[in-house]
Amino acid sequence: MIEVKINTEIIKLDSFLKWCGAVSLGSEAKIYVQDGLVKVNGEVETRRGKKLTFGDTVEFQGEIYKIVP
Repeated sequence: MIEVKINTEIIKLDSFLKWCGAVSLGSEAKIYVQDGLVKVNGEVETRRGKKLTFGDTVEFQGEIYKIVP
Protein backbone atom coordinates (compact mmCIF):
# COMPACT_ATOMS: atom_id res chain seq x y z
CA MET A 1 0.00 0.00 0.00
CA ILE A 2 1.29 3.42 -0.99
CA GLU A 3 0.46 6.29 1.36
CA VAL A 4 -0.22 9.57 -0.42
CA LYS A 5 -0.30 12.89 1.44
CA ILE A 6 -2.71 15.54 0.24
CA ASN A 7 -2.73 19.24 1.16
CA THR A 8 -6.50 19.62 1.47
CA GLU A 9 -9.24 17.73 3.32
CA ILE A 10 -10.97 16.69 0.09
CA ILE A 11 -9.67 15.82 -3.39
CA LYS A 12 -11.58 14.65 -6.46
CA LEU A 13 -10.80 11.18 -7.79
CA ASP A 14 -9.43 12.31 -11.17
CA SER A 15 -7.24 14.92 -9.49
CA PHE A 16 -5.99 12.33 -7.01
CA LEU A 17 -4.91 9.96 -9.78
CA LYS A 18 -2.80 12.77 -11.23
CA TRP A 19 -1.51 13.90 -7.82
CA CYS A 20 -0.22 10.44 -6.86
CA GLY A 21 1.38 9.90 -10.28
CA ALA A 22 -0.84 6.99 -11.35
CA VAL A 23 -1.67 8.88 -14.57
CA SER A 24 0.02 11.80 -16.29
CA LEU A 25 -3.02 13.57 -17.76
CA GLY A 26 -6.44 14.42 -16.37
CA SER A 27 -8.05 13.18 -19.58
CA GLU A 28 -6.33 9.84 -19.04
CA ALA A 29 -7.78 9.63 -15.51
CA LYS A 30 -11.25 10.43 -16.85
CA ILE A 31 -11.14 7.50 -19.29
CA TYR A 32 -9.90 4.99 -16.69
CA VAL A 33 -12.58 6.05 -14.20
CA GLN A 34 -15.42 6.02 -16.75
CA ASP A 35 -14.33 2.56 -17.93
CA GLY A 36 -14.70 1.21 -14.38
CA LEU A 37 -11.00 0.47 -13.90
CA VAL A 38 -10.67 2.33 -10.58
CA LYS A 39 -11.91 1.20 -7.17
CA VAL A 40 -12.50 3.45 -4.18
CA ASN A 41 -12.64 1.71 -0.80
CA GLY A 42 -12.96 -1.65 -2.59
CA GLU A 43 -15.85 -0.69 -4.89
CA VAL A 44 -15.76 0.28 -8.57
CA GLU A 45 -16.19 4.03 -8.95
CA THR A 46 -17.23 5.58 -12.26
CA ARG A 47 -17.61 9.20 -11.11
CA ARG A 48 -14.40 11.11 -11.74
CA GLY A 49 -15.60 13.89 -9.43
CA LYS A 50 -16.01 11.51 -6.48
CA LYS A 51 -14.72 13.32 -3.40
CA LEU A 52 -12.02 11.53 -1.44
CA THR A 53 -10.78 12.28 2.06
CA PHE A 54 -8.27 10.98 4.60
CA GLY A 55 -8.40 7.21 5.08
CA ASP A 56 -9.93 6.46 1.66
CA THR A 57 -8.17 3.90 -0.52
CA VAL A 58 -7.92 3.91 -4.31
CA GLU A 59 -7.08 0.77 -6.28
CA PHE A 60 -5.69 1.22 -9.77
CA GLN A 61 -3.55 -1.02 -12.00
CA GLY A 62 -2.57 -3.39 -9.20
CA GLU A 63 -1.61 -0.65 -6.73
CA ILE A 64 -3.47 0.51 -3.63
CA TYR A 65 -3.12 4.14 -2.62
CA LYS A 66 -4.21 5.36 0.83
CA ILE A 67 -4.92 9.04 1.43
CA VAL A 68 -3.20 10.40 4.53
CA PRO A 69 -3.00 13.93 6.01
